[in-house]
Amino acid sequence: MGIVQEVIDAFPFDGRPLLLERDEDLLLAPPLPSRKQLRAHPPVEAVHFPPEYIEREFSHPRGIYESDFLRVEWQTMNNRQPFYHRNCDVDEMSFQVAGERTLMTELGTVELTPGDFSRIPVAIAHDNYGRRDIHLLFYVPAPVEELQPAVRTAQPLETPFPGWEAAHTNELITECLGGPEHDIVMAPADERLLLGHADRVAERIRLQRPDEDAEGTTWLYGSRDLLIGRADAAFSDGRTYTRHRNATEIQYQISGTRTLVTQRGSLHLEPGDFVSIPVGIAFTSIHGGPSRHIVLASAREVPRVADATKKGEPITAAEADALRAA
Repeated sequence: MGIVQEVIDAFPFDGRPLLLERDEDLLLAPPLPSRKQLRAHPPVEAVHFPPEYIEREFSHPRGIYESDFLRVEWQTMNNRQPFYHRNCDVDEMSFQVAGERTLMTELGTVELTPGDFSRIPVAIAHDNYGRRDIHLLFYVPAPVEELQPAVRTAQPLETPFPGWEAAHTNELITECLGGPEHDIVMAPADERLLLGHADRVAERIRLQRPDEDAEGTTWLYGSRDLLIGRADAAFSDGRTYTRHRNATEIQYQISGTRTLVTQRGSLHLEPGDFVSIPVGIAFTSIHGGPSRHIVLASAREVPRVADATKKGEPITAAEADALRAA
């Protein structure tokens, strides 16, 4: 019998969790015979997008998870976005996966490099110039609060990037989390006037980035129903399980590899993998080296809209122990 710990917590994770001891053999086992009629639940599944830039034609963002209050997208570009975008209802967060990106907004211009997080407040027009760029996008109903100090801020610039020349360009206004077919109007706008707004206001786009030697989860953004952060661990023997009693957890593997062990199967995760852990399911990670991933905790259900690329397999306590030994 292998005894492990279990933490049962509740969003927004500001209260005292319930701490339990569990027999891992039983925790990961199928149910004993019962008269209770149970629903058939699918195993955990992952979606993979290559974390290295691949040359391609311009393409629209790829949706991964989507609901009425959250959209998560994967985007890549080696060019300028062909218009300025203004959200009517959401704050727009991003995470830079690879390459470089110039973010030009009415609150200043800033360069993003791999590992940077940004937030564009609701109603602020913005454009992007990517160079072998991959980034993730999180559309969340405003307001979203920044939970850590800024590491860099945007500034008004005469020339946002070498070769830039002001022009008349389209400005797109959207609603309903900026999703496809939710445009309101697109009209020409003077780019110099849009970016010149930063000269007349004090507010700035602020980049966030946890310390490189951080351990545990650093929460970066929070709203009424959502928390976004980064989880870091030098190693994990997986002897402490977590169960969110009122939140789904979405994870994106940034670096390192690990085995995610859950009551709905286990998955080997590598950079570029997304996985969603349903509410009420106990889970842990096993890895012998450093691992880093994004954590998105949602108090509402967030369905996956992208096709899965791999599926969790049942795991026993003995198999988990073999992973620890390895």
